[in-house]
Amino acid sequence: MITASPPPALQPGQLLARGVCRHLLHHGFATVEELVPAPGLRVDVMGLGPRGEIWIVECKSSRTDFTSDRKWRNYLEWADRFFWAVDADFPVDLLPEETGLILADAYDAEILRMPSPAPLAGARRKVMVQKFARHAALRLQGYRDPGVTVSGVSP
Repeated sequence: MITASPPPALQPGQLLARGVCRHLLHHGFATVEELVPAPGLRVDVMGLGPRGEIWIVECKSSRTDFTSDRKWRNYLEWADRFFWAVDADFPVDLLPEETGLILADAYDAEILRMPSPAPLAGARRKVMVQKFARHAALRLQGYRDPGVTVSGVSP
């Protein structure tokens, strides 16, 4: 992995997400961060693969970050595969064996454990692809016009 300094102002979980997104791109996945699949849920990274597969990756920067996460099981119904992304110092024995495992830093990642697929139903997949597309389009529009938010245009 590259040894350059990480960009300032990003939180540890955001740095992990950056490396995960870079790595998934090498596997043909487009990614978005902080997508809301349902009210009360916000996934760290969602990837849309070349064959329409949907992966969710939750980035955990510490033991406390993981143990305080009470909602992760609710994410399982929104993706074909679910992964944890952690750094090299994370105690991986805490993570459930049936979930995927990605070792990441701010610049790249490596999939250490591939979870078994749990294919989404066609109707759920369609909803998630549409949410992914809208989220990505609104994010892009927000970069072009900083006044744009998910709820409209701010004054």
